[in-house]
Amino acid sequence: MDPTRHSPILRLVLVTPARNEGTFLESTIRAVITQTVVPMRWIIVNDGSKDDTAAIVERYRTDYPWIELVNVPRHSGRNFAGKVHAFNLGYARLSGLNYDVIGNLDADITFDNKYLEFLLEKFTQDPLLGVAGTPFTEGEEQYDYRFTSTNHVSGACQLFKRECFEEIGGYVPIAIGGIDLVAVLTARSKGWKTKAFCDKTCVHHRKMGTAKQRRLMVAFKGGKGDYMLGTHPLWEVVRTPYQMTRQPVVLAGGLRLAGFLWAMIGGATIVVPKELAEFRRKEQMLRLRSFLRGLFKAEWSSATEAAFTQRPKL
Repeated sequence: MDPTRHSPILRLVLVTPARNEGTFLESTIRAVITQTVVPMRWIIVNDGSKDDTAAIVERYRTDYPWIELVNVPRHSGRNFAGKVHAFNLGYARLSGLNYDVIGNLDADITFDNKYLEFLLEKFTQDPLLGVAGTPFTEGEEQYDYRFTSTNHVSGACQLFKRECFEEIGGYVPIAIGGIDLVAVLTARSKGWKTKAFCDKTCVHHRKMGTAKQRRLMVAFKGGKGDYMLGTHPLWEVVRTPYQMTRQPVVLAGGLRLAGFLWAMIGGATIVVPKELAEFRRKEQMLRLRSFLRGLFKAEWSSATEAAFTQRPKL
């Protein structure tokens, strides 16, 4: 591999936990090896896959020696904490390497060939940038930034400045999920900037199940997760009308709120530290006030314009 394709400014390493990702992994590998700037090391952790995940990685290792495969024995059970454990196995293989930026990359995404170079440039432009990424698309869906701020960086591809990643203590294993959210929140709570840059997107290929029962269960569990990850109750109530516009219409938002209230009334444990939950709620209230001010200002301007437009001519 031509060494000039590595960044002359920032040295990048990637870690990808992969469990039964044979369907999409090769597309992800092709997306990375064709980048204008490639990582100095990419650790792909085969987390007990039963498909051809390991075989796919092996096919590329000879031509791209900066790709390394770590095999984890097959095991039962699957949750988001397991993904962190797999990531940490890959992270341990980077010990002793001199790098500047570390990325967590899902095994089922693709992007254009300047994607990594684009994100690395953001770190060179802003020394306080701790976490960077982009929105992702899934079919025709993309984040709605009225309720998902551009300060949130999706877990599909999160790049961290090394100092930031070490300061937050890496990823926290949380069985219910939200590991990407907690990492980004913790970074901001420690003074780092976090940003999803909308100039580019990546494509997430593994779609959520489409069965109605599964979608309803996802909505309900999502509400429970919101509470357990420290969401402010008022924030959850205000975002419910938006959630009701998603499939299945009305039920999705209603069940998400029901899941939140179920967890709150039932005394579910908030799984993030108290200080981080307070930080998150403070951010949400600031954003909510800003959103409502903008909404009222727009309505006032429209009403004023209509009043003057409808005045009879003298």
